[in-house]
Amino acid sequence: MSEQGWHGFLAAEGVEDWVVLHGGATAVFRVGSLSEAARLAEAVAKAPGVGGSGVLLTLADTRLTVRLSRDLWSLEPQHVGLARAISAVAREHGALRDRAAAQEVQIAIAAKRDEIDVGFWRAVLGYTPMAGDNAVDPLGHGSTVWMQELDPAKPLRHAMHIDVSVAYEQVKARLEAAVAAGGRIVDESQAPAHWTLADRAGNRVCICAWPDGSTLRT
Repeated sequence: MSEQGWHGFLAAEGVEDWVVLHGGATAVFRVGSLSEAARLAEAVAKAPGVGGSGVLLTLADTRLTVRLSRDLWSLEPQHVGLARAISAVAREHGALRDRAAAQEVQIAIAAKRDEIDVGFWRAVLGYTPMAGDNAVDPLGHGSTVWMQELDPAKPLRHAMHIDVSVAYEQVKARLEAAVAAGGRIVDESQAPAHWTLADRAGNRVCICAWPDGSTLRT
């Protein structure tokens, strides 16, 4: 695993439809109906290189969501060509990209090194491993679970929070909506990679422009 794959994807031309989230490269295509989404999905499935590549297609009313992989670190050079081919199919079917709808919700479970227990979470959720520190829904419906090591200096032995990964140009709107709904920003020291917000009870969530904003695209 390395950062070369997803950095290369972000820097590539012809992948403007795609958002690089914590779960990898994702594109949402809008169409007129569920039937049109199903036809688009069939066409995407028949595109060269898609079969057997691990691509995940999700239908929902008037949109088709396409994920090239289940994990950011699985992005490889061949995914650039695959993304371009899928985008070409979408254009042929009159589908419109919707970068604002692309997101990945991740549950971050933090613990001291000696108490990180990813095996338990895989077992209890029926999830499968994608990397050594995470668990993913094999159906692609549920949130990814990521095991985060707590700073040894912190008094807590465990903690949980939510990460929401979105397109870099959508972060401002998402932050404003969260604050307008009663939330508050409690930590922006890692901006523009991510901002930490809290609800009135103190429960925390990170709104993340990383990794999509690592290489700014127009």
